[in-house]
Amino acid sequence: MRGGAHELKVHYKGSNEEDFLVFVDSKDDYNKWLGDKSTPLAQVVSVFEVFTTHKQGSQGIYSAASQAMLENEFGTKNAEDAIKQILEKGNLQEMAFPERQGRKNDSNNDAFITR
Repeated sequence: MRGGAHELKVHYKGSNEEDFLVFVDSKDDYNKWLGDKSTPLAQVVSVFEVFTTHKQGSQGIYSAASQAMLENEFGTKNAEDAIKQILEKGNLQEMAFPERQGRKNDSNNDAFITR
């Protein structure tokens, strides 16, 4: 991710302490969907995939949740149905990435040029 960017995700703590995540595009679209389920899900989620961190909390390493995990936790193998449950029952989390400081491309520095 580039500096100055932010990440929005909905975190859901499963019944077996497993963490499930869905990434969303905007807080406004997410809140709109919560109030009006006729809003297309495609306007809310960044990618139609459920991620898990294997009990590492919302900050662990993300991997795609298997169909078996979805079935065990949400009663469905259908990712879209699981996404809806996560959006409804989970907590929105926002993480901001600060702007980078200092040099951005050392190859442009004259100190590296030999004459």
